[in-house]
Amino acid sequence: MLQTATMIHDEQGQYEPFSKERITSFIQKIGGSFPQLDLESYTQKITNTILNREIFTKKQITNLLVLEGLANINEQEPDWTYFCARVYLHKLYNEAATNRGYDSKQNYGPFLPLVETLVEMGIYQKSLLTDYSKEEIEYLGAVIQQENDHLFTYIGLRTLSDRYIAKDYNKNIFELPQERFMIIAMSLMKKEAKGERLHLVKEAYWALSQLMMTVATPTLSNAGKTVGQLSSCFIDTVDDSLQGIYDSNTDIANLSKSGGGIGVYIGKIRSRGSDIKGYKGVSSGVIPWMKQINNTAVSVDQLGQRKGAIAVYLDVWHKDIFSFLDSKLNNGDERLRTHDLFTGVCIPDLFMEKVEAREEWHLFDPHEVRNVMGYSLEDFYDEKTGSGSFRQKYEECVNHPDLSSEKVLAIDIMKRIMISQLETGTPYMFYRDEVNRKNANAHIGMVYCSNLCTEITQNQSATTVDEQFTEDGKIITVKTPGDFVVCNLSSINLAKAVSKNALDRLIPIQVRMLDNVIDLNTIPVLQAQITNQKYRSIGLGTFGWHHLLALKGIKWESEEAVHYANELYEKIAYLTIQASNDLAKEKGAYPAFKDSAWHTGQYFESRGYEDENWQSLKEDVQKFGIRNGYLMAIAPNASTSIIAGSTASIDPIFQKLYSEEKKDYKIPVTAPDLNPDTFWLYKSAYHIDQEWSIMQNAARQRHIDQAISFNLYVVNTIQAKELLALHLSAWRSGMKTTYYVRSTSSDIEECDSCAS
Repeated sequence: MLQTATMIHDEQGQYEPFSKERITSFIQKIGGSFPQLDLESYTQKITNTILNREIFTKKQITNLLVLEGLANINEQEPDWTYFCARVYLHKLYNEAATNRGYDSKQNYGPFLPLVETLVEMGIYQKSLLTDYSKEEIEYLGAVIQQENDHLFTYIGLRTLSDRYIAKDYNKNIFELPQERFMIIAMSLMKKEAKGERLHLVKEAYWALSQLMMTVATPTLSNAGKTVGQLSSCFIDTVDDSLQGIYDSNTDIANLSKSGGGIGVYIGKIRSRGSDIKGYKGVSSGVIPWMKQINNTAVSVDQLGQRKGAIAVYLDVWHKDIFSFLDSKLNNGDERLRTHDLFTGVCIPDLFMEKVEAREEWHLFDPHEVRNVMGYSLEDFYDEKTGSGSFRQKYEECVNHPDLSSEKVLAIDIMKRIMISQLETGTPYMFYRDEVNRKNANAHIGMVYCSNLCTEITQNQSATTVDEQFTEDGKIITVKTPGDFVVCNLSSINLAKAVSKNALDRLIPIQVRMLDNVIDLNTIPVLQAQITNQKYRSIGLGTFGWHHLLALKGIKWESEEAVHYANELYEKIAYLTIQASNDLAKEKGAYPAFKDSAWHTGQYFESRGYEDENWQSLKEDVQKFGIRNGYLMAIAPNASTSIIAGSTASIDPIFQKLYSEEKKDYKIPVTAPDLNPDTFWLYKSAYHIDQEWSIMQNAARQRHIDQAISFNLYVVNTIQAKELLALHLSAWRSGMKTTYYVRSTSSDIEECDSCAS
């Protein structure tokens, strides 16, 4: 008995016989760019699978083509990822053509009707049509280069299409990848001078579409759309009052709702057992307030995509430090656990010195310190290495007869820190003295902690409620706004930009894009809006460091890598400061520029920038100002580096071949540009001597005015003294923060790069 011919069922309900010739032609057309792939075996498997069933839908065939291609990805044939991306692009093109009503053979439809349709739907902002003429939109549509879609890996394309490109309210595809990039460019440049605007849009589009850079996740997702804001994350400082605590929780909820990650400094809150209004021993300390913030993180999600992400920071001298360090552990009293928060510890140099010397450390209640001493201990730092006002005030507190303290061994706190890090990855380490010594705006403020990802270090202060009264039947609340930090981030794709010698062209347009985010953003917390304008802070970062080293043939564990980190990041710093200086000449310096380290020249002196180019730039900055009070910060870039097909941040890779797990599928991924030349240069993070990573990062940190998301990678069998040595090394080297301690869950396999 003959098998009935397989029938193909399309979206319109039509059936047609399966054509082996047609699918073979499709595979050959896509595979023509990849002659090294075994398309013959692939085609045979596809056709055999289809012929074994009576009915196949077109969607099922697309999934089959992708899944079979993904199954072939290995260290010898990594280019299957690009093949699968082309198959998936064909699906996106067809869906967009159907939804927008144009011929799918064009791949991209006309741009102006897309903008008009999505504005009418309420997906795009109306300003796209009011700020740009129809002729300008049509002109920019012609600038779009659809062939740049071929730069995506499969996982990069899936991440972009699943999470970021614009869809209607029924999640139907309308926007395509290059159109997302053009909309971002148009949105960020729409307020520029008319004579220069189209040129600047094209430059921004070039940078985005060539994957030379990425914008922050909120900007990538929300630019040009009617919902969400554009900044990555925020830092709040909580006042030690009931009103301040609850107001902060409301602010945190509003920012989390609109897609922001939050850092929260809670070091001003009184400790457990402190007095309230003179009643002794009644305060419950920081843990109950952490529980409240934890509930906010869980219940107020980020635009329905994921639960809120919040990090809380506490000083290592705070009396609640031990319960704080235990708050994420999986054992113990659940009433004292905040599993959904991330934790960070604010550490002065003096503490690390006492850890090294195995000496005593004193814990204080910040409320009692304020009452007895007349100052807040957290408001001081050591202005010089080894001396300064923090250790002076700390010793005053230790020796004051009317101030209570708890004596512990500094090493015992450090042990608890490391136990929590090996079990949960946190707390993050925030080296407050070094941060504030290098703070370009120390003339008007203090940095208490970092953000969710430990790369932002900017002035902070608590917002306080001054009075409440009624007027004309309304309740008026008067507040003094604190410095509520806003992070506006974007990152250079080092592997692309450096390899193509594009930094000089890229960085000026990138700094301009970031600066424009400040004016375009709508932040639902007013004190954050005020702070954003006061400092005009940006965070230019990088990703693809391991990718770049592999392309250049540089071993991670080498003096050459350390030297190159110093050389490259000095160049990036110079170009970034120069770009912000040029913007200041055009648009004016940030409001708090006067008497800053930029203005006095101390910023350049403290980093040893003495050659002729640096001196000339220093004089230019002193004369004309700088547009942005904070400039550089290196974020983790986990999602955006995937989209750009490179390695995350300044991190080494986990493995040469691994599976990226999404909610309902796994995608095989290889290290980028994996070939016989790069293979041995991609050594796993867990096999790399972390001291080399610390040396690289110390060289890099000198040129970054803020901080760096720096992970430590350790095996689960690491001894306490080894992990302690890494922390001491990071601190001694002048690093400002460390991010996660990432430890293996089991013994790791032998390193093939080492075995070579």
